[in-house]
Amino acid sequence: MQRLGVIFDMDGVLVDSYRPHFDSWRRLAAAQGVEMTEAMFRTTFGRTSREIIRHFWADRMVSDEQIAEWDRGKEKAYREILMENFPEMDGAAELLTALHEAGFSLGIGSSGPPENVDVIRRHLRNARFFKAQTTAADVTHGKPHPEVFLVAAGKLGIAPRHCLVVEDAPAGVAAGKAAGMAVIAITGTVTRDKLAAADLVVDSLREITPDVVNMLIARA
Repeated sequence: MQRLGVIFDMDGVLVDSYRPHFDSWRRLAAAQGVEMTEAMFRTTFGRTSREIIRHFWADRMVSDEQIAEWDRGKEKAYREILMENFPEMDGAAELLTALHEAGFSLGIGSSGPPENVDVIRRHLRNARFFKAQTTAADVTHGKPHPEVFLVAAGKLGIAPRHCLVVEDAPAGVAAGKAAGMAVIAITGTVTRDKLAAADLVVDSLREITPDVVNMLIARA
């Protein structure tokens, strides 16, 4: 029987990290004497922190060393804020259990640093079902490039066409489709209309079942 894989983004999918990420970006920006507005923040989803810093502060002639330092500071602040009240997404634990029991191999495909993913995995119920993870440390290109999902599928040992991605951001949806995978998008981070390229758009993880995943992979 052909093994099938489900690869989850983490932020906005398994953990409701919108506010912790926004607050940590605001802290970084304020420390540099600039502002990170919510409109600016909404354009960053799916991209690595270093890509975001280069984009918004390109006019400041920031060196690679400074970018790395700002990146570490921002992500440290994010982890501190996240742990104050860990915001697991509704239905995440139940979905992981259902997919595991149905025989799916589960992986993580995140643009975040490994430290962030490790913290989330320590606090996320049923994270033990994940067989592989891919983070910013494993890839050269951020989303919408498909590399993160292709690497994750490789770690699972499953062909991309036999995998499905669960995402919350347009860049992540584009990355999953570019990887040749079926994609389910969950609303919340952005509105439904911005996720229309996905094979299925849901408002809750509770709408995803093993049967739905099987159907979408077969159809794709």
